[in-house]
Amino acid sequence: MIQHVGEAIVLRTWPFQEADLLVSLFTREQGRVKGVARHAMRSRRRFGGALEPMTYVRATYAEKPRQELVRLDAFEILSSPLSRPIDYARTAGLELVAEVLEELPEGAVEDAVFRLALAVLEEMQVGRVWMPVTYFCLWMNRLMGWMPELGHCVVCGLDLRGGPVWYSATSDGVTCADDRRGGSVGLSAASVSEAQRIFKGTVKGLAAEAWPKERGVDLRRFAVETLERHLERRLMSARALGRV
Repeated sequence: MIQHVGEAIVLRTWPFQEADLLVSLFTREQGRVKGVARHAMRSRRRFGGALEPMTYVRATYAEKPRQELVRLDAFEILSSPLSRPIDYARTAGLELVAEVLEELPEGAVEDAVFRLALAVLEEMQVGRVWMPVTYFCLWMNRLMGWMPELGHCVVCGLDLRGGPVWYSATSDGVTCADDRRGGSVGLSAASVSEAQRIFKGTVKGLAAEAWPKERGVDLRRFAVETLERHLERRLMSARALGRV
Protein backbone atom coordinates (compact mmCIF):
# COMPACT_ATOMS: atom_id res chain seq x y z
CA MET A 1 0.00 0.00 0.00
CA ILE A 2 1.32 3.45 -0.99
CA GLN A 3 0.60 6.39 1.31
CA HIS A 4 0.08 9.85 -0.16
CA VAL A 5 -0.13 13.26 1.47
CA GLY A 6 -0.65 16.24 -0.79
CA GLU A 7 -2.73 19.17 -1.96
CA ALA A 8 -6.09 18.47 -3.55
CA ILE A 9 -9.37 20.11 -4.51
CA VAL A 10 -12.61 18.27 -3.76
CA LEU A 11 -14.72 18.13 -6.94
CA ARG A 12 -17.71 15.96 -6.17
CA THR A 13 -19.10 13.38 -3.74
CA TRP A 14 -21.63 10.55 -4.07
CA PRO A 15 -23.23 8.22 -1.50
CA PHE A 16 -21.40 4.89 -1.58
CA GLN A 17 -22.54 1.74 0.18
CA GLU A 18 -24.10 2.29 3.63
CA ALA A 19 -22.41 5.30 5.27
CA ASP A 20 -19.48 5.91 2.92
CA LEU A 21 -18.92 8.63 0.36
CA LEU A 22 -17.25 8.29 -3.01
CA VAL A 23 -15.11 11.39 -3.56
CA SER A 24 -13.60 12.80 -6.74
CA LEU A 25 -10.40 14.75 -6.05
CA PHE A 26 -8.15 16.81 -8.26
CA THR A 27 -4.69 16.39 -6.75
CA ARG A 28 -1.54 18.31 -7.56
CA GLU A 29 0.70 15.23 -7.76
CA GLN A 30 -1.57 12.60 -9.33
CA GLY A 31 -4.23 14.52 -11.19
CA ARG A 32 -7.81 13.40 -10.73
CA VAL A 33 -8.37 10.42 -8.45
CA LYS A 34 -11.41 8.80 -6.84
CA GLY A 35 -11.50 7.46 -3.35
CA VAL A 36 -13.76 6.22 -0.57
CA ALA A 37 -14.30 8.19 2.63
CA ARG A 38 -15.35 5.48 5.09
CA HIS A 39 -18.28 6.30 7.39
CA ALA A 40 -18.25 9.94 6.18
CA MET A 41 -22.05 10.07 6.18
CA ARG A 42 -22.27 8.73 9.72
CA SER A 43 -19.51 10.71 11.44
CA ARG A 44 -18.04 14.10 10.50
CA ARG A 45 -15.10 13.83 12.89
CA ARG A 46 -12.42 12.89 10.37
CA PHE A 47 -13.55 15.04 7.46
CA GLY A 48 -15.79 17.75 8.92
CA GLY A 49 -16.70 20.24 6.18
CA ALA A 50 -13.72 19.19 4.06
CA LEU A 51 -15.88 17.20 1.63
CA GLU A 52 -17.76 20.24 0.31
CA PRO A 53 -17.13 20.70 -3.44
CA MET A 54 -14.24 23.07 -4.27
CA THR A 55 -12.69 22.80 -0.82
CA TYR A 56 -8.89 23.04 -1.01
CA VAL A 57 -7.37 20.43 1.28
CA ARG A 58 -4.25 18.60 2.28
CA ALA A 59 -5.36 15.03 1.68
CA THR A 60 -4.02 11.88 3.27
CA TYR A 61 -4.92 8.75 1.34
CA ALA A 62 -3.69 5.23 0.61
CA GLU A 63 -3.42 3.54 -2.76
CA LYS A 64 -3.39 -0.22 -3.33
CA PRO A 65 -1.93 -1.68 -6.53
CA ARG A 66 -4.54 -2.70 -9.12
CA GLN A 67 -7.37 -1.03 -7.19
CA GLU A 68 -9.26 1.79 -8.87
CA LEU A 69 -10.35 3.56 -5.68
CA VAL A 70 -7.99 4.96 -3.07
CA ARG A 71 -8.74 4.96 0.66
CA LEU A 72 -9.23 8.48 1.98
CA ASP A 73 -7.92 8.77 5.54
CA ALA A 74 -7.99 12.47 6.48
CA PHE A 75 -8.39 15.96 5.03
CA GLU A 76 -6.98 19.18 6.42
CA ILE A 77 -8.90 22.21 5.13
CA LEU A 78 -6.63 24.84 3.55
CA SER A 79 -9.48 26.99 2.25
CA SER A 80 -13.22 26.45 2.08
CA PRO A 81 -16.04 27.95 -0.02
CA LEU A 82 -18.07 27.96 3.21
CA SER A 83 -15.80 30.62 4.72
CA ARG A 84 -18.08 33.28 3.18
CA PRO A 85 -21.84 33.47 2.71
CA ILE A 86 -22.85 31.48 -0.37
CA ASP A 87 -24.80 33.20 -3.14
CA TYR A 88 -26.19 31.76 -6.34
CA ALA A 89 -23.65 33.33 -8.71
CA ARG A 90 -20.62 32.20 -6.71
CA THR A 91 -22.08 28.71 -6.26
CA ALA A 92 -22.65 28.37 -10.01
CA GLY A 93 -19.14 29.68 -10.73
CA LEU A 94 -17.56 27.17 -8.37
CA GLU A 95 -19.65 24.37 -9.87
CA LEU A 96 -18.46 25.35 -13.35
CA VAL A 97 -14.82 25.01 -12.33
CA ALA A 98 -15.53 21.66 -10.68
CA GLU A 99 -17.53 20.40 -13.66
CA VAL A 100 -14.72 21.18 -16.10
CA LEU A 101 -12.02 19.65 -13.88
CA GLU A 102 -14.18 16.55 -13.46
CA GLU A 103 -13.82 15.95 -17.21
CA LEU A 104 -10.02 15.60 -17.03
CA PRO A 105 -8.76 12.04 -17.47
CA GLU A 106 -8.08 10.20 -14.21
CA GLY A 107 -4.39 10.09 -13.31
CA ALA A 108 -3.32 12.81 -15.76
CA VAL A 109 -1.00 15.16 -13.85
CA GLU A 110 -1.82 18.78 -14.79
CA ASP A 111 0.16 21.07 -12.48
CA ALA A 112 -0.59 24.17 -14.58
CA VAL A 113 -4.32 23.41 -14.40
CA PHE A 114 -4.06 22.86 -10.64
CA ARG A 115 -2.37 26.25 -10.20
CA LEU A 116 -5.01 27.87 -12.41
CA ALA A 117 -7.82 26.34 -10.36
CA LEU A 118 -6.27 27.53 -7.09
CA ALA A 119 -5.81 31.08 -8.37
CA VAL A 120 -9.41 31.24 -9.58
CA LEU A 121 -10.71 29.65 -6.37
CA GLU A 122 -8.89 32.26 -4.30
CA GLU A 123 -10.66 35.09 -6.14
CA MET A 124 -14.05 33.39 -5.85
CA GLN A 125 -13.48 32.93 -2.12
CA VAL A 126 -13.59 36.70 -1.67
CA GLY A 127 -16.81 37.04 -3.65
CA ARG A 128 -15.66 37.74 -7.22
CA VAL A 129 -17.26 35.67 -9.98
CA TRP A 130 -17.29 37.03 -13.53
CA MET A 131 -13.59 37.74 -13.99
CA PRO A 132 -12.42 34.44 -12.44
CA VAL A 133 -14.91 32.43 -14.51
CA THR A 134 -13.90 34.16 -17.75
CA TYR A 135 -10.21 33.74 -16.91
CA PHE A 136 -10.61 30.06 -16.02
CA CYS A 137 -12.53 29.09 -19.15
CA LEU A 138 -10.14 30.89 -21.51
CA TRP A 139 -7.03 29.50 -19.83
CA MET A 140 -8.44 25.96 -19.73
CA ASN A 141 -8.87 26.14 -23.49
CA ARG A 142 -5.28 27.32 -23.89
CA LEU A 143 -3.79 24.74 -21.52
CA MET A 144 -5.71 21.91 -23.19
CA GLY A 145 -4.61 23.10 -26.64
CA TRP A 146 -8.15 24.04 -27.71
CA MET A 147 -7.81 27.83 -27.93
CA PRO A 148 -8.01 29.04 -31.55
CA GLU A 149 -5.67 31.74 -32.83
CA LEU A 150 -7.76 34.93 -32.85
CA GLY A 151 -5.56 37.08 -35.07
CA HIS A 152 -6.23 35.59 -38.53
CA CYS A 153 -9.08 34.12 -40.53
CA VAL A 154 -8.68 30.34 -40.67
CA VAL A 155 -10.17 30.29 -44.19
CA CYS A 156 -8.52 33.16 -46.10
CA GLY A 157 -5.71 34.14 -43.73
CA LEU A 158 -6.90 37.76 -43.41
CA ASP A 159 -5.30 39.67 -40.54
CA LEU A 160 -8.11 40.16 -37.99
CA ARG A 161 -6.11 41.96 -35.33
CA GLY A 162 -7.93 45.03 -34.09
CA GLY A 163 -11.30 43.89 -35.40
CA PRO A 164 -14.11 41.48 -34.61
CA VAL A 165 -13.94 37.77 -35.43
CA TRP A 166 -16.55 35.10 -36.09
CA TYR A 167 -16.61 31.58 -34.68
CA SER A 168 -18.75 28.49 -34.92
CA ALA A 169 -19.44 26.10 -32.04
CA THR A 170 -18.96 23.20 -34.47
CA SER A 171 -15.79 24.24 -36.34
CA ASP A 172 -12.14 25.05 -35.65
CA GLY A 173 -10.67 28.53 -35.81
CA VAL A 174 -12.18 31.98 -36.32
CA THR A 175 -13.05 33.71 -39.56
CA CYS A 176 -13.60 37.13 -41.08
CA ALA A 177 -17.15 38.30 -41.82
CA ASP A 178 -16.93 37.23 -45.48
CA ASP A 179 -15.95 33.64 -44.63
CA ARG A 180 -18.17 33.13 -41.60
CA ARG A 181 -19.89 29.78 -41.46
CA GLY A 182 -23.57 29.12 -41.02
CA GLY A 183 -24.60 29.67 -37.40
CA SER A 184 -21.45 31.64 -36.62
CA VAL A 185 -21.41 34.06 -33.69
CA GLY A 186 -19.47 37.30 -33.53
CA LEU A 187 -16.80 38.08 -30.97
CA SER A 188 -16.31 41.84 -30.65
CA ALA A 189 -12.98 43.57 -31.12
CA ALA A 190 -13.13 44.66 -27.48
CA SER A 191 -13.52 41.06 -26.33
CA VAL A 192 -10.68 39.86 -28.57
CA SER A 193 -8.51 42.52 -26.94
CA GLU A 194 -9.77 41.42 -23.50
CA ALA A 195 -8.73 37.85 -24.27
CA GLN A 196 -5.20 39.00 -25.06
CA ARG A 197 -5.05 40.89 -21.76
CA ILE A 198 -6.22 37.79 -19.91
CA PHE A 199 -3.45 35.68 -21.44
CA LYS A 200 -0.84 38.26 -20.44
CA GLY A 201 -2.14 39.09 -16.94
CA THR A 202 -2.90 37.37 -13.67
CA VAL A 203 -6.36 36.59 -12.38
CA LYS A 204 -5.64 38.57 -9.21
CA GLY A 205 -4.57 41.67 -11.11
CA LEU A 206 -7.47 41.55 -13.57
CA ALA A 207 -10.09 40.71 -10.94
CA ALA A 208 -9.20 43.93 -9.11
CA GLU A 209 -10.87 45.82 -11.95
CA ALA A 210 -14.63 46.34 -12.11
CA TRP A 211 -16.09 43.20 -13.70
CA PRO A 212 -19.89 43.33 -13.71
CA LYS A 213 -21.78 40.52 -15.40
CA GLU A 214 -22.19 42.60 -18.57
CA ARG A 215 -18.44 42.86 -19.16
CA GLY A 216 -17.14 40.22 -21.55
CA VAL A 217 -20.46 38.38 -22.00
CA ASP A 218 -19.60 37.33 -25.55
CA LEU A 219 -16.07 36.33 -24.47
CA ARG A 220 -17.40 34.02 -21.74
CA ARG A 221 -19.86 32.52 -24.20
CA PHE A 222 -17.05 31.89 -26.68
CA ALA A 223 -14.83 30.30 -24.00
CA VAL A 224 -17.62 28.08 -22.66
CA GLU A 225 -18.75 26.95 -26.12
CA THR A 226 -15.16 26.12 -27.07
CA LEU A 227 -14.84 23.99 -23.93
CA GLU A 228 -18.15 22.26 -24.62
CA ARG A 229 -17.17 21.46 -28.18
CA HIS A 230 -13.99 19.70 -27.14
CA LEU A 231 -15.43 18.06 -24.03
CA GLU A 232 -18.35 16.90 -26.19
CA ARG A 233 -20.92 17.78 -23.55
CA ARG A 234 -22.94 20.73 -22.33
CA LEU A 235 -21.77 22.36 -19.11
CA MET A 236 -24.93 22.59 -17.03
CA SER A 237 -23.28 24.88 -14.47
CA ALA A 238 -22.54 27.39 -17.25
CA ARG A 239 -26.24 27.44 -18.09
CA ALA A 240 -27.05 28.00 -14.42
CA LEU A 241 -24.55 30.87 -14.28
CA GLY A 242 -26.14 32.41 -17.37
CA ARG A 243 -29.45 32.64 -15.53
CA VAL A 244 -28.01 34.91 -12.81
